Amino acid sequence: MRVLSWNLFHGRSVPEARHALLAEFTDKIAGVDWDVALLQEVPPWWPGPLARATEADARAVLTSRNFGLAARRWVAERRPDLVKANGGGANAILVRRGFAAIGAHASERLRTWPERRWLHAVRLDGSGVWVGNVHATANPKDKARADMARSGATLAGWAGDAPALLGGDANVPDPEVPGFDDVGGHRIDRFFTRGGLAVARAPVALDHAPLSDHAPVLIEVS
Repeated sequence: MRVLSWNLFHGRSVPEARHALLAEFTDKIAGVDWDVALLQEVPPWWPGPLARATEADARAVLTSRNFGLAARRWVAERRPDLVKANGGGANAILVRRGFAAIGAHASERLRTWPERRWLHAVRLDGSGVWVGNVHATANPKDKARADMARSGATLAGWAGDAPALLGGDANVPDPEVPGFDDVGGHRIDRFFTRGGLAVARAPVALDHAPLSDHAPVLIEVS
């Protein structure tokens, strides 16, 4: 199973692009050979188009700054960097239809302050593997560590005896997730496994410039 994790930076680029970047992000994501994609800081209106373009099924949770979303979207689609994170946010999981169907989707709010943070996960039909997606609190760092530890405990509860993978933006380079093996990543974008999942190909950061301030990270497990 090839798993991609990428923080989309609310659909922004470095340097700033003065137009919506859905097409550019879609091309990049569609061009990577993955089975499951874990996406953070996604504009809330993007999961559907991304899923259609990649022949995938999508599950998403809204995160922060989504009140008055229509107005936020209007600005974000014209000048993403004018509103930045205030354009609204979501986390999304995509599963390519040729790989597996989504058998279940679960979510848990990790905290409401200083921003709403969520863990969500899907169970893959056939294998029964659970794959979780998280974007931990940015600051203070003790809250980021607590988010990651709680995410592991919650995902383990959903998975039971089934194998599980947790990925996403940990916002710290060395989080601890009790009961899971840290199988690497790139800087603060990390992967953790339990229940017999082994690394078949170590995580690699992919070229992404100028999109986002994070690199997409791809891992293969079996």
